[in-house]
Amino acid sequence: MKTTLPLLAGTALATLSLFGAGAAHAQEFPTKPVRILTPFPAGAGPEAVLRLVAERLQKKWGKPVIIENKPGANGFIAIDAFKRGATDGHDLIQLDNVHLAAYPHLFKKLPYDAARDFDVAAPLFRNYFFVGVGANSKYKAVGDIVADAKARPTALNYGSWSVGNPVHLGSALLESMTNTQMQHVVYKETSQLYAAVASGELDWSLGSLATAGPLQRAGKIKFIAVTAPRRLAAFPDVPTVAESGGPAGYEVTGWTAIAAPKGLPKPVADKIQKDVNEALADPEIKQRYATFGYEPFPATREQFSAFVASESAKYADVIKRAKVALD
Repeated sequence: MKTTLPLLAGTALATLSLFGAGAAHAQEFPTKPVRILTPFPAGAGPEAVLRLVAERLQKKWGKPVIIENKPGANGFIAIDAFKRGATDGHDLIQLDNVHLAAYPHLFKKLPYDAARDFDVAAPLFRNYFFVGVGANSKYKAVGDIVADAKARPTALNYGSWSVGNPVHLGSALLESMTNTQMQHVVYKETSQLYAAVASGELDWSLGSLATAGPLQRAGKIKFIAVTAPRRLAAFPDVPTVAESGGPAGYEVTGWTAIAAPKGLPKPVADKIQKDVNEALADPEIKQRYATFGYEPFPATREQFSAFVASESAKYADVIKRAKVALD
């Protein structure tokens, strides 16, 4: 007992000292320019939203917040630069659901470990997709697509811009949940993809408001369902997939988040999350969200980590069933 009390006291003092140091660090953060790496090209929807957030963080922090675009190689270029950067929160990265939840199951070998290399600091947004068909398509509902796919296995097709993106995996999820087989067609550009839907070259495709919206507004594509758990306020006449005759519980989202290096002190991580959330509450950003079909995704880091885990499990099952793999 004579030695236990001093040890406990020493441990407590050390803990308080560390907490105090972390809190002080949080109050001082940032002490220099902050760099946010993004795998998205300049002008892309996720990147445009990130720049708006960065502008507000710069005003809040009184230090430059620099967006550095490093697109290409499935986002691995940006991730490699992030891993070689500062580990104290002054280097952050924008990642999406593919990087955090799908790629770990798609690639046999990755140049990063989603669980060990990143701590999600704050989710930025999420968006749902629409089931789009040509304006003159015979399909009026998702149930029509499913019925035809069951009657004619492998005869129907859908498209996306690559293997393993949310649109591809979301379409494969529909196949899995309806026990159907359809052909996946890959296009180099989203403009080609949705032009193929409009012309009838593709039977259907998932698309976001940002990618498929222009042709939908032009009357060349029609949205027959939305992959959300409820109808969207901006599209009250577009039913959910279940309401459209598709499987109950079918949901496909796209989302991005700002991530920090693993092990960032909690007070600093808390500050980043708080300040990002304050930026996202700005009316101008909310208005910009609406133009892309994005919606705020308020969640604590703990809640978001649980959400990422559930998304990862869903993608793992879809990828296994679809027998998709990338080297």
